[in-house]
Amino acid sequence: MAKLTRNAQLEKDIKKGIAWSVHAFTTFGIVAGFLALVAVLKNDPFTAFIWLGVALFVDGVDGSLARKARVTEYTPNFDGASLDLVIDYFTYVAVPALMIYWFDMVPLDFYFGGSTWSLVAAVLIMAVSCYTFANVGMKSSDYYFVGFPAIWNVVVLYFYLLDTGPLTNLITVVLLSILTFIPVKFVHPLRVTHWRSWTIPMTVLWAAMTLSLIISKKFPENDGIVEQIEVWLFGLSSLYFAAISLWRTFILGDKGEDEDEAEDGKPETQSPA
Repeated sequence: MAKLTRNAQLEKDIKKGIAWSVHAFTTFGIVAGFLALVAVLKNDPFTAFIWLGVALFVDGVDGSLARKARVTEYTPNFDGASLDLVIDYFTYVAVPALMIYWFDMVPLDFYFGGSTWSLVAAVLIMAVSCYTFANVGMKSSDYYFVGFPAIWNVVVLYFYLLDTGPLTNLITVVLLSILTFIPVKFVHPLRVTHWRSWTIPMTVLWAAMTLSLIISKKFPENDGIVEQIEVWLFGLSSLYFAAISLWRTFILGDKGEDEDEAEDGKPETQSPA
């Protein structure tokens, strides 16, 4: 009997250790975010985006790991969700906002000179995103984001890769800030079950093309037909995410919520991402 008790305690300790290791993995996101911040201060956007990409990867998989490790059961006094929000605000909002200001991505001379408009854009991003992270209705019951989900790291990435002009950048920041408060649905690439068999491969394609284009931006001697193909694939995958978000918002509409509520109590046929 004592042996069974020891074995049960050992198994519990192992599972608790696994749960803590998942939290440690999540925490690596803030390390990657800080290294991105350091790269920004060194005027190295290439390295900054690489580290932001690492943080994005960590955030993309740590939720699935946490659910599998049952972290709420084995580390009940540690709130992984709060940890995730702290890290996400830093890597999705604070560092990208700094990039807009530091690299002066909105260098307009309208009323104000210098980098004032870049500062205004950065401040707007920081302020509006507070609503996103405090919004208890951030996600719908079928795991779409409700309103723009403060993925400013991705927005700044597009500014960088597409070499968009200052007015385009400012208008984009303002429009996305407004969309933060409007219940337009944005697809979560891993958790949404609609079209998942297409969405996950498109997510992998987008990530691969993004990495390749960032490298090409750093080493322009790699330009050519290959880069043109990469740009088209990058654009195709981007349009896919926009299309599924618009489909959920304007075509499926409230039926998506109703269908999900009808499924309550039924076992999931697919594991959550």
